[in-house]
Amino acid sequence: MGKVIRMLYQILCLLLTLLHFQVHFSSSSPSSFLPSAHLCLPAQRAALLEFKNTISVYDDCRYYLWRNSWNDSTDCCSWGGVSCHAVTGHVIGIDLSQSCLYGTLPANSSLFHLQGLQQLNLAFNDFNGSISSELFNQLVSLTHLNLSYNSFSDLIPYEISLLSKLVSLDLSNNAYYIYSYLRFDSQGFDMLARNLTELRNLILDFVEMSDVALPSFMNLTSSLERWSLHDCQLDGELPSEVFSLPYLQHIDLGSNENVTGYFPKSNLSSGLKLLDLSFCSFRGSIPASIGNLSQIIHLDFSENDFGGHIPYIFENLNKLTFLSFSSCNFSGQLPTTMFNLTQLTHLDLSFNRLEGPLPNHVSELQLLETFWLSSNLVSGGLPSWLFTLPSLQTLDLSYNKLAGQIDQIQKPNSLEYIYLSSNDIHGSIPNSFFDLVSLETLDLSSNNLSGVIKSNMLAKLKYLRDLDLSNNSLLSLSASENDINYSFPQLVKVSFSSCSIRQFPSFFRTSNLKILDLSSNKIHGGISKWEAEGWDNLKSLNLSYNFLTTLGHFPGKNLDVLDLRSNLLQGPILSTCLNNQSPNPPQSLIAFYVSKNKLTGNIPLLICNWSSLLILDLLHGPMPNSIASSNFSALQIIDLSHNELNGPLPTKFSQNLRAMKDIPEQRPWEFTRFISRDVALSFNDYYSVNVTTKRLEIELVKTFAIYTFMDFSNNLFCGQIPEELGELISLQGLNLSHNNLTGLISPTIGNMIALESLDLSSNRLGGRIPSQLTNLTFLEVLNLSQNDLVGPIPHGKQFDTFENDSYGGNLGLCGLPLSKQCGDPEPKPLVPMVKEDEGSDIAFIWKVVMMGYGCGVVLGLSMGYIVFTTGRPWWFIRMVERDWQNNVTKWIRRNRGRRN
Repeated sequence: MGKVIRMLYQILCLLLTLLHFQVHFSSSSPSSFLPSAHLCLPAQRAALLEFKNTISVYDDCRYYLWRNSWNDSTDCCSWGGVSCHAVTGHVIGIDLSQSCLYGTLPANSSLFHLQGLQQLNLAFNDFNGSISSELFNQLVSLTHLNLSYNSFSDLIPYEISLLSKLVSLDLSNNAYYIYSYLRFDSQGFDMLARNLTELRNLILDFVEMSDVALPSFMNLTSSLERWSLHDCQLDGELPSEVFSLPYLQHIDLGSNENVTGYFPKSNLSSGLKLLDLSFCSFRGSIPASIGNLSQIIHLDFSENDFGGHIPYIFENLNKLTFLSFSSCNFSGQLPTTMFNLTQLTHLDLSFNRLEGPLPNHVSELQLLETFWLSSNLVSGGLPSWLFTLPSLQTLDLSYNKLAGQIDQIQKPNSLEYIYLSSNDIHGSIPNSFFDLVSLETLDLSSNNLSGVIKSNMLAKLKYLRDLDLSNNSLLSLSASENDINYSFPQLVKVSFSSCSIRQFPSFFRTSNLKILDLSSNKIHGGISKWEAEGWDNLKSLNLSYNFLTTLGHFPGKNLDVLDLRSNLLQGPILSTCLNNQSPNPPQSLIAFYVSKNKLTGNIPLLICNWSSLLILDLLHGPMPNSIASSNFSALQIIDLSHNELNGPLPTKFSQNLRAMKDIPEQRPWEFTRFISRDVALSFNDYYSVNVTTKRLEIELVKTFAIYTFMDFSNNLFCGQIPEELGELISLQGLNLSHNNLTGLISPTIGNMIALESLDLSSNRLGGRIPSQLTNLTFLEVLNLSQNDLVGPIPHGKQFDTFENDSYGGNLGLCGLPLSKQCGDPEPKPLVPMVKEDEGSDIAFIWKVVMMGYGCGVVLGLSMGYIVFTTGRPWWFIRMVERDWQNNVTKWIRRNRGRRN
């Protein structure tokens, strides 16, 4: 009987549906326009029209179709983005995604009157503010809710647990700028997990959940199929049982770096298609049960600490397209079975300790597009199949132990990015290599390549943007009469640093070139033969560590970075290219280096007008008044060390350093403000700043907007430390060592709250160490040694972490960490017996007691200096003892595929 009733009901529903379509689409019947024929209920139509009239839409929006169709003369069930129940006519679905809506959803929104609503999609708009609890109180019939990609913020109301019928919930990618997030607290998420028993899709990417207790995930319904909590700031150990929910197909917990846990050795959900645990902190080993996931398509375990060997799990993973084991601390032999995965498009094994050779022959990887194997111990030759796989676009084998020559390529593929730096590849580059005509980036730096680079071969790479052949052996460039005829229309960055070349690469005269590095070569003479009009857009020029003696007319008016250090330049400082008579004087340099030359004369006034200067590196002679009083408002790194600058420290100079005086979190992004996009994105390819002070070494990459440093060490400055220095509250490194400063340490230094390194050693400073210095809570390096300081050493905060060598040579100091206790009798001074090794980089430092100090010479070498190095990998960054350094490294590794 029940079956008959059910059948009759289905027939009735079918007849009513047919009637609905007949009435709705019949244009010949006048009755279709009568209110009685409308399926949309008047109250619901009114609610929708009120919502339309109260919500804001961006003026330049292209998606006006939905708005135009929402009018009182038509059936609301025909409106764009609106769907109705086929029988009752109730509005059951609203899809206004990507409709350029903005503003808030107030608690009295008419949208909430549609209490029969089952599906609501407002994704990809710009709603902001809190999500009203009325949405959850009123729309309790919702089965699908999507509020993703908006700007909602604040705590998600507990009332969300009332949506017990929800099948799919997507609140991902909501953030109000970068300071306010949409977030769950522990109670709210626990209520959701217990009450939403029908849930199959839970997508909460970038929802802040640091307060959520991870055991509450045990309460999630067993019906869950998709579970995505990417970068939710989860914290704690995740129960391994959550990986065993029977219907799970999609798990994404990536970028939750504080989540720990272990994989279950068995009972993994057999239907898993995506498993992303990248940038987490899982431990233990990868279980062999992973090999049973025959449906898996995407597998990402990068940036975890599994260790050991990669298990042989790939025989049954025939559907796998994405595989990343990057930075998992794996060691041992490179598994060859993964090269049999015929569907693989992305393979990343970088930053491990895998060893052994690559397979000699591979034919299965016909779909492989990206292959990352950098920073391992892979040895052997460079197999030719890497250059013939038909789909391969990106190849990174840099920082391994590959050796041998590059073989001739029989069937070149469509590779776009090649990184083979820092191996032991030798010999010449075969001509067939230049048949890889799709190349955009070619990095063969730090190998043992030799021979001649011919311009006609390079000209075949017409899409080439980035060329790095630095740090190779006796590499030379052809210079025939026809070189000038070859064009490189896309070329943006070129580095031939440390290649022993003796001439300028004239055939790279292209108007698109922005970065040129010819440092550490054997280029002699001058550059007067350059044609300035061929380098109109050049932004960064590095000619340091060559044998240049003169400068002629060369492109300069658009330069951001000019590095001429360590040449043989003579005469007045850049008189031909930095004075107002030069046809192309640089107008707005950001970084300027001319130290270690034989320059004489005054510093040109033009330098004093560079308000955009971030880095200034000058040598020779006293600091002129024009420099001391100039308004270097953007200057963030200044190195005037190892000069003969004398007199008191200039107070006006520090008063004008606005970029060092702004509150750190409010300081504008000066680097990207002044520098071009291409130079900003790739500056670290050719310029890595090493800041070295006692017990601290930092390599700064992409950091001109986040690091400020001042080095006046190894000069003849005398007098007291100006109180005005205390105004530089965003300065992170200060080195005044090896001068002849006297008086007290200014208490205002305690106001420099961003200081991480402070070196005042080898001066004649006296009195007590100001207690205000304990306010420097970021201070990691302190050197007050070789002064005349007296009294007890302050205690508290960072000062409790410093050791004896921070205070050595101050016989009047007492208290921890020194063995001398305050109140002990003064020991008799000992005259040090010093034997100075002239060949040593760092000489022993000792103080000579003299009569009438005045502004005398201070002996010794500073431990603080700034140098630029080349040949660093573009993803490499090394920091010491700073919390945010891991985040910088993570960003670089995440975005390494987006360098161009």
